[in-house]
Amino acid sequence: MEQETVKVDVPVMANLFAQGKKPEYLFWVGCAGAFDERYKRVTKAFAKILTHLNIDYAVLGTEESCTGDPARRAGNEMLFQMQALGNIEILNAYEVKKILTICPHCFNVFKNEYPDLGGNYEVLHYTTFFDMLIANGTLKISSDIFKDKRITFHDPCYLGRSNNIYEAPRNILNAIDTTNVEMKRSKSFALCCGAGGAQMFKEAEKGDKEVYVERTEDALETKPDIIATSCPFCMTMLTDGLKSKNKEEEVQNFDLIELVAQALNL
Repeated sequence: MEQETVKVDVPVMANLFAQGKKPEYLFWVGCAGAFDERYKRVTKAFAKILTHLNIDYAVLGTEESCTGDPARRAGNEMLFQMQALGNIEILNAYEVKKILTICPHCFNVFKNEYPDLGGNYEVLHYTTFFDMLIANGTLKISSDIFKDKRITFHDPCYLGRSNNIYEAPRNILNAIDTTNVEMKRSKSFALCCGAGGAQMFKEAEKGDKEVYVERTEDALETKPDIIATSCPFCMTMLTDGLKSKNKEEEVQNFDLIELVAQALNL
């Protein structure tokens, strides 16, 4: 309960810019991080970690809008470009150079698709960022609270196959000191959670089994205590999968950010 009462003053870009300050990183919260009740906890945990590590960052606050990624995936190219161009105008006005994301979908669209519209930034997903900080000694984790826990990591499509980021999340788990158990389908062979490509926002198609149920079965085969994710869509789908298997009381679903925050006692 004490962790929930910890307050963090999150710096807002407009306020800092008005003072003549230019933060090194813009933390792009994303729609899920701002509005989804479960993923808000991940956003708060990330802000606590950034503050704990004295990272020079800020958020856009009310000036942040959707990246337009779901619109493009659903086939509405005009809406995507409207969103993207509006975001690029704001980012460039604040002279943003580096962007931190917690959502792989935001990460992918900023890194690989915004440059076509004039949005050129150094974009880091938090897994790569944490991995870098662990390697240079900035992020030090000495806790052993997860030492007896079996944790299996689910590779998000937009982090793994789309951007070849496989080792960073596992390096984070190794730093936390856990028993890591790999699913049979992992890394480039990992199964999608079922929400990518705007599937999150449409009705299920005909078939024998939901994708998220099959992926949850992959995870449960490892007999985990915790299923670790690093994407809000994956978290939602695997949480639903655990509920469908009546395993939500036995197996927990945490984002890697939450595991790091708990290990740091934040």
